[in-house]
Amino acid sequence: MAIELSKLLSVTIEKNASDIHLDVGRPPTLRLHGRLRPLNIPVLQPQDTEAYVKEILPERCKKDLEENGGADFGFAFETKARFRSSAFKQKGCYGLALRLIPSKLLTFEQIGLPEAVRPLLTRPRGLILVTGPTGSGKTTTLATMIDTINTERDCHIVTIEDPVEYYHEHKMSIITQRELGADVSSFAEGLRRALRMDPDVILVGEMRDLETISTAITAAETGHLVFGTLHTTGSARTINRIIDAFPQEQQEQIRAQLSTSVIAVISQMLLPRADDSGIVAAFEVMLMTPAIQNNIRENQTHKIVSAIQTGGNKGMVMLDDYLLMLYRQKKISYDDMFEAAQDQEEIVSKLNDHQSPKR
Repeated sequence: MAIELSKLLSVTIEKNASDIHLDVGRPPTLRLHGRLRPLNIPVLQPQDTEAYVKEILPERCKKDLEENGGADFGFAFETKARFRSSAFKQKGCYGLALRLIPSKLLTFEQIGLPEAVRPLLTRPRGLILVTGPTGSGKTTTLATMIDTINTERDCHIVTIEDPVEYYHEHKMSIITQRELGADVSSFAEGLRRALRMDPDVILVGEMRDLETISTAITAAETGHLVFGTLHTTGSARTINRIIDAFPQEQQEQIRAQLSTSVIAVISQMLLPRADDSGIVAAFEVMLMTPAIQNNIRENQTHKIVSAIQTGGNKGMVMLDDYLLMLYRQKKISYDDMFEAAQDQEEIVSKLNDHQSPKR
């Protein structure tokens, strides 16, 4: 008989792991500080993982799992924590990946979010993009920004999420949180509906298709502060990804719209701390300036990098420069800095200008 799911989830919370993986043929495995750590218990059998899935799978997700081979949903474990859960089929068996959602909202200082981002939260309109690979902390960053607005401004905030991870209470603002599958059928539909709900601030959990991207840009242009995410790294790549989602004949118009609607792109990733005590976030911050607006309009997004590099006095920072800062502060290892760098030759060159790398 396999260990009870409740005990596994309790261990995940106690050890403050970011995820737990439950797969056939392997012991339950935690992700601790970015690294996989199997628990010292027997490997899971097909009947074990099937029982785990059936224990927590919502009724509304059963059809999705059976017909499409996967289902994503939020799961509350007693009153201890919430998990973002992914149930799936592989080689005819069931599996589960559960991500622990921190129980309390973090501050700017706790996640290391650059202070240049804070003034953006008072803007009446515009598009703020938070980007990075899966598991880079985008949801946590967005939750912190939404909580700041909720605490300091009287707004109506509407979020469309898949699933809802952080629960926000009404503070100075009214906050409406809608979940894909439970409350609304798609991001695009949720965004269209949100525009009729008298919103001031809209969060779109993922801008994954042309309709959602187009509606988000329009919402930002028509007097709403819109937050969205993309699985890109770096500001120039993010802008290019959005433009490339549109047909060729629309791209010139979209470049013009983006140059006036986007107010910031925040890219981030998580790295293990050098002392193995946890993880630390690295950021890139692009703030819209007349020069960058022109780069986007003229299809010269490759020039955005130099605009960010020379925009330090405005609060802008390149991801590689942030990584270098974390390494010099001894917060991350040389190897992790090097592996995460966008331009590895350049980051080594900058480092060698000051010191020899210690591996």
